[in-house]
Parts: sequence; C-alpha cells; structure tokens
Amino acid sequence: MLKSKDLIMGGLRGAIYDFEEVGDELPLHTHADLDVHISIVGRGKFLIFGNGWEQEAGTGAVMDWEPGNYHGFKALEPNSRLINILKVMYNGPQTTV
Repeated sequence: MLKSKDLIMGGLRGAIYDFEEVGDELPLHTHADLDVHISIVGRGKFLIFGNGWEQEAGTGAVMDWEPGNYHGFKALEPNSRLINILKVMYNGPQTTV
C-alpha cells in the first residue's frame, strides 16, 4: 500500500512516499512549472517509467524532472521510499513536520 505525507522544512515543500509492498505504484503523471520537483530514492529500489522509457533506480538516485515530463514509480523492493522536493521555494507560513 502506498502511503504519503507532506514534507515541510522552512522554505522547502514536497512529499514523502512509502511503498510498503513490491508492485506499489505512483501512476504516470506530469507537473507544471509551479509543482515540478526532484525525486530522491530514500531507500529500496524502483522501476521509473515514462512515455516509452523505463529505468531502475536504487537508494540515493536523484531525478531532476522538467515541467511536462511524464513519469511514474513502481516499487521493486518492499518498504521503498521516494522523497519529492518542489523546485519552487515556498514563502508562506513556516512550519515543520
């Protein structure tokens, strides 16, 4: 089961995704200028896929997405974690997780 929680650290915003089981998936999607992000594999291993491509990525891998670039993630190991950090800084109220 895929679980997510917001990541808030000062001006940084994003999300942490925990993929509990092999095969858990964050479906193919894309982003606009204001919500495009980088992805970091925090633990485990993923099949990362897009329109006509796929690649495997393990702990420590970093992907720098561009607006309009379709991508999705499928866990290849149990308890895999993906961390997404928005590229646009947040200037609203400052709270932490």
